[in-house]
Amino acid sequence: MARVALVTGGSRGIGEAISKALKAEGCTVAATYAGNDEKAAAFTAETGIKTYKWNVADYEASAAGIAKVEEENGPIDIVVANAGITRDAMFHRMTPDQWKEVSDTNLTGLVITIHPVWPGMRERKFGRVIVISSINGQKGQAGQVNYAATKAGDLGIVKSLAQEGARAGITANAVCPGYIGTEMVRAIPEDVLNSKIIPQIPVGRLGEPEEIARCVTFLASDDAGFISGSTISANGAQFFV
Repeated sequence: MARVALVTGGSRGIGEAISKALKAEGCTVAATYAGNDEKAAAFTAETGIKTYKWNVADYEASAAGIAKVEEENGPIDIVVANAGITRDAMFHRMTPDQWKEVSDTNLTGLVITIHPVWPGMRERKFGRVIVISSINGQKGQAGQVNYAATKAGDLGIVKSLAQEGARAGITANAVCPGYIGTEMVRAIPEDVLNSKIIPQIPVGRLGEPEEIARCVTFLASDDAGFISGSTISANGAQFFV
């Protein structure tokens, strides 16, 4: 799979696993990050994958960053829109800023990431757009009205782009992870994980970032050319659509 892949939020957590997996498949990978320079530098030193810093919620910054990626690596064939944030609060306590921050990054940021590369994909008659949504975008979650709304909206974007890109050889698909054993999730107290979270998961464990990455590498491959507008629910049988 000798393609150029852009992975937003690609130096940590699920994004890190995706970046590594795509590189292992033969892709030239560019991983974006928002602020943790030390982690990004360590990631590049470990993997050899270049990192690029910009805010996915800023169109001009994203367009400039994407132009730099393409100047250094060639046209982007695969976009993995993985970057996302949470600002959790019960709805009656949620502030306008908490809503805006999450929607700017998780929803508008998705469009901002894909829009600059879409014309080139259309011209070359090939593209893979893969969005990392969430189980909570499928089922909702108390305390996450903002997050759940954006992740549900991401699925609507995927279905629409799938229809627009079909005749141009572009596929658009989503992966909805459940509880994955990232650094953030594993920081939850062990008693809470064991008593509150894992009992909700029928397979009896957290998912691994590499399991999400394998979904992405399949959707990015030539073998997945007839799959578009679809959602892979990778949640250990926790929720069915």
